[in-house]
Amino acid sequence: MLRTGIAIAGTIAVDEIKRVEKYPNKSELTSINSIGRAMGGAVSNCSVTLAKIDPSLPIEAISLVGNDDKGEFLRKKLGEYKNIKLTQLKTIGETPFTDVIMDNDSRTFLYYRGNSHLFNENVIDFNGLDAEILHIAYILLLESLDKEDAKYGTKMAKVLKTAQEYGIKTSIDIVSENSDRYQKIVPPSLKYTNYCIINEIEAGKSVGVNLREANGSLIKENIRTVLKRLKELGVKDWVVIHCPEGSFGMDDENVYSIPSLLLDSKLIKGTVGAGDAYVSGVLYGAIKGLDLPSSMKLGTAAAASSLFEEGSTSGVKSYEELQEMLIQYPTREEILI
Repeated sequence: MLRTGIAIAGTIAVDEIKRVEKYPNKSELTSINSIGRAMGGAVSNCSVTLAKIDPSLPIEAISLVGNDDKGEFLRKKLGEYKNIKLTQLKTIGETPFTDVIMDNDSRTFLYYRGNSHLFNENVIDFNGLDAEILHIAYILLLESLDKEDAKYGTKMAKVLKTAQEYGIKTSIDIVSENSDRYQKIVPPSLKYTNYCIINEIEAGKSVGVNLREANGSLIKENIRTVLKRLKELGVKDWVVIHCPEGSFGMDDENVYSIPSLLLDSKLIKGTVGAGDAYVSGVLYGAIKGLDLPSSMKLGTAAAASSLFEEGSTSGVKSYEELQEMLIQYPTREEILI
């Protein structure tokens, strides 16, 4: 089978976005200044971002939506993009949703899991899958795939192994949470991962090496160690760590540092979906045969473009426009690692 395009599987949700004056302390009241609804979760975020980057790229969305108004909303929105295939978007249970509470300094997520626990190792129909790359997200949020598997370590690892046996390259992302589950649940999947594209919190916790000080500053001297350890855990092609300051990658031998774009704060309307936009840019580079640093730059531009609007994908630009952004905007100072 000649495989083309990218499939995005796993978490999908509706983001109910509320911008507030200030996030309240316990038992306090705050005013909501604006409300909005947008697609959320890796499946919708990455699928739409890729569709906007390249309207001709074959994309498959693989997830579960509910037979409710939120499920209808997701189907309608995804259906607006002719290159997103919805054959494996199945209806069952209740659609997950996230209350996204945004103020000028932060964003807070209140997540309702809905039917997400039903996404297990049997959901993906590999015989009907045409994709060259399968991206699954998020580890630690898909509880059925986080379960132990006697042979592969976790059910997620089993799914990734199956994909590779079908000749499909695999990609993973992790959700950021305050827990000690990372070192148990993440490593089994890395053995069967081609592209590991995660943020600095997830990367550090997965190998037990902090990348942030208690005061929030980046621990630059640990980045190379974390990249190397993730690669040693089995990632076949690329390991990429992204954070607001920039991103850091490792292929077979080389390590790269790509600074983020420096945007005027007045241009930034929201940060929801920036991580998924970054992942999408890197995966697009991979499927188009770009090298790792070029793919990381594309991810950097995609993430920056997503900041221009409150919705997770509203601000994303086309491939040509993202290339122009890399020329138009200055970058932060490169972090040497």
